[in-house]
Amino acid sequence: MQVELRRGLPRVAGGDPWPPAGTVEVEGAPAAPAAPAAPVAAPADTAPAADTVEVPLRQGLPRVEGGDPWPPAGTVRVVAPRPSQPAAAEAGAADAALDSNAADTATDLISVPLRRGLPRVQGGSPWPPAGTVRVPAPPAAAPALPSEAPQPQPEPAAPAATVLGDAVAKAAPVPKAAPVAKAAPVAKAAPVEKVAGVEPEGVVRRWLPWAIGALVLLAAAVIGARWFVGTDTGADFIARYDGLQPLPDNAPVGFPAWLNWAHFFNMFLMALIVKTGLDVRREKRPDAYWQPKKGGKKISVTLWLHQVLDVAWVVLGVVFYVLLFATGQWMRIVPTSWDVFPNAVSAGLQYLSLDWPDENGWVYYNALQELSYFATVFIAAPLSIASGFRMSGLWPKAWPKVPVGWARAVHFPTMVYYLIFVAVHVFLVAATGLRGNLNAMFAARDDASGWLGLILFLLAVAVTAAGWWAARPSVVTPVAQATGKVTRR
Repeated sequence: MQVELRRGLPRVAGGDPWPPAGTVEVEGAPAAPAAPAAPVAAPADTAPAADTVEVPLRQGLPRVEGGDPWPPAGTVRVVAPRPSQPAAAEAGAADAALDSNAADTATDLISVPLRRGLPRVQGGSPWPPAGTVRVPAPPAAAPALPSEAPQPQPEPAAPAATVLGDAVAKAAPVPKAAPVAKAAPVAKAAPVEKVAGVEPEGVVRRWLPWAIGALVLLAAAVIGARWFVGTDTGADFIARYDGLQPLPDNAPVGFPAWLNWAHFFNMFLMALIVKTGLDVRREKRPDAYWQPKKGGKKISVTLWLHQVLDVAWVVLGVVFYVLLFATGQWMRIVPTSWDVFPNAVSAGLQYLSLDWPDENGWVYYNALQELSYFATVFIAAPLSIASGFRMSGLWPKAWPKVPVGWARAVHFPTMVYYLIFVAVHVFLVAATGLRGNLNAMFAARDDASGWLGLILFLLAVAVTAAGWWAARPSVVTPVAQATGKVTRR
């Protein structure tokens, strides 16, 4: 049916409402019964048909919620705009000339490119599409009368093409914008991975106050011990308790070969256990993961290596315990008299006063050494095994009463104790006769001047260094694959 166009404000100041009056064919609209039109008398003179142009309809808001824009997309033919006539005619001849020129101009059309604006949808092309429209040519200036002086002509109005192009662009239906997909969330910048190691400046800043405090306390202890030993009370105490360990009469003398081998393996395994344990604590993104062949929880290859070394160390400890009690060597590291405690205090005072107690490790230890060996073998070792077992995947799930927090609180301090023990042990070995002590520990000889023990010790250090270098995922992955499944994730 034919629907009358809705007209809006004019496009130019003082112009007619836009779009021009007209109708448009609408499909599917209910047809209202038309009222009988009153007879209109035909005008005496019928105006000549004017030139028309096809203009797209301008669409507005929908008439119903969720409906399409109104009116539907389409075009309508409207009368082409005509140039304005002169405001007043100065003479009859001039009026006739202007009328004849206007009639001629109305029939002349020219092609004008459409003015294009911004795109209607994001990322689209400028609207309307590139093209041309035929519009009446602008009127020519009227010639001046010969009898009159030439008058200054006002500047011509903007070409009709520009006005019409603007009107067409604004009246064109706005195409439905395709649903714009939600922009993908901007990926957050990946956090800069921190280097596993700690910067040297941070290490110095963290430990320097503690080191200074320890040196101050050590200096105070040395001064206090020397003062006490110089008194009569201190001298009498050291004379009564010389610092040596009280041994049974049947205590063994010397070191058997198995003890030397156990000492080497303990040194090797302890170094790698400490190394892999620290790697596990600092590891943020493991290079590879290990999983049992039968399935189960995945762990990093570094943690797998740490647990394998732990199992080997436990096996070594079991063999060591059996041989220790089978050969009577336990008498040298297990206190058998209460006198060991005052003798240990005496040995400590002698160390601090820089007047060290007698040393003959092939035959006996001093009481302070005996207590430290006992604490290491029978207290620290079981604690580290028990806490490590609780934190491992081997712990039975049916035993939840032992908290894993306790294991973590015990395991790391035990490692710190081992490090302190090893540092003091190595210092005393070097300070109380290096070659004699190494011959006793690595060559099973009571020789204070031989070189065999030192050579064996250097070989042990080289093997330990090689193991330290090889304790990394890239090297142990083939071994781990033989016992389980190794993946990157």
